[in-house]
Amino acid sequence: MTDKIRTGGCQCGAVRFRISGKLGRPSICHCRMCQKQFGGFFSALVTAPEEGMEWTRGEPSYFQSSVNIERGFCRDCGTPMTYRHPGGLELAIGTFDDRSDLAPQIQVNYDARLPWVETIFEAPVHTDPDFYARQEAIISFQHPDHDTAVWPAKGVKI
Repeated sequence: MTDKIRTGGCQCGAVRFRISGKLGRPSICHCRMCQKQFGGFFSALVTAPEEGMEWTRGEPSYFQSSVNIERGFCRDCGTPMTYRHPGGLELAIGTFDDRSDLAPQIQVNYDARLPWVETIFEAPVHTDPDFYARQEAIISFQHPDHDTAVWPAKGVKI
């Protein structure tokens, strides 16, 4: 991974980060703990550099999921953000503002994968134009994919 400045954060914007060092190898993990942390089929993570990683707004809260593993999340919106282990810190790829060059390069705990993960993208694509028109009418309170000087501490609310 290149040595460019990267930013990211949680869904509500209460936790933001900046990285100025080189990232490690992006991966996906199929273990049951990652499935539960992300509420999905697997996690997608990339190793943060030992130096050059800073929390620029707030910090994650942590849940100790095993003897030497802590999983970080935003206390306000619940976004899964980190996987902290004795060897370092992994960041959820989905939390980066620009994820375009973070395609996973390896799968971890492959034997624990859900058997149908291999074929999920063979499912039909939903193409109802009315559905997409309704989606465009949604007003999002999600933090934008870039740093902001000011953002409501607990996210936008009506």
